[in-house]
Amino acid sequence: MAERTVVKRGGLDEAWDGLVGFCRKVFLVGGILPLVLLIALAGFGWAEPRFLTYDNMFNVARASTYLVIVSMGQMLTLLVRGIDMSIGSTEAVVSVVVASVAAAVLAAYPGAIWPAIAGGIVAGLLSGAAIGLVNGIGVGVFNVNPFIMTVGMLSILSGVALTLSGGMPIYGLPKEFGEVFAYAAPWGIPSAVLFAGGLFALMYYVLNWTPLGRRIYALGGNLVASRLAGINTTFYMILTYVMCSTIVAFGGIMLTARVGTGEATLGSTHVLESITAVVIAGVSFFGGIGRVGNVVLGAFFVTLMTNGMNLMRVSSYKQLMVLGALLILAVVIDQARIRMLQQVRAE
Repeated sequence: MAERTVVKRGGLDEAWDGLVGFCRKVFLVGGILPLVLLIALAGFGWAEPRFLTYDNMFNVARASTYLVIVSMGQMLTLLVRGIDMSIGSTEAVVSVVVASVAAAVLAAYPGAIWPAIAGGIVAGLLSGAAIGLVNGIGVGVFNVNPFIMTVGMLSILSGVALTLSGGMPIYGLPKEFGEVFAYAAPWGIPSAVLFAGGLFALMYYVLNWTPLGRRIYALGGNLVASRLAGINTTFYMILTYVMCSTIVAFGGIMLTARVGTGEATLGSTHVLESITAVVIAGVSFFGGIGRVGNVVLGAFFVTLMTNGMNLMRVSSYKQLMVLGALLILAVVIDQARIRMLQQVRAE
């Protein structure tokens, strides 16, 4: 009997060690995202019967696409040990520019619907790239702290958006703009989801299969070592911020199509939401660590939390408290995760 007991205990110990090892690997790869996602699904599903219905999950997936796009841009800055606090005001400027250009073209040439749409999109993307260029030069050339640089740009861009719009929505966008970029559903899939999926595929390819992606990770991993290895760190730092703001501009274009007007307050909540989504997805504030697939799940989780709290009639003020607490928790867990990764590499 004694021998059988020992054998049984050894089997349990091995199973426990295997479970602990599996959980550790999941934590090192995805941070706390898998755990909090399961808790959110179970908790809201138990508290609110409508939460886990197909229609609600479909709406959450569709609504999360805008945050997914913006979060992928935010991810790039964190990978190089930076941050972009100006993404909300970038979306606002892009929205105003897109609507102004499209409306102006239509006013001059009433039948030129698609040239007006194309002109607005190009102007919006160029505006985003220009904003990223300014941020990148400030951080990469003049060594301004990324937080200070982008907070300053947040204020500047908010003023620019309000000045260009006069503080009023800009009308005159053709209805085809919204029909294609917001409300179309080819094969039953919302167009916003298809655009976000295409951007995800591009981001995944760039970050995992190109020299550019490897250099972005190298900059965040060790800037000095990257410079000594012959990488033009200033150029790639600027390029990373340009890519971030261009992606954010694309998100601003998608949101503009959804609301149908140029809005100087568009994307105001996306700063906190994108940082929370990215960090809780396992992208480290210390740079060089993060997976774009996890970022998509992180943005979905943040949207899921907002949806669940809305269904339970939680006030918007309390929702801000919850998002802030999640961000703090994610940063604390990130520090523990970094220490574990360092131990693994040392072993």
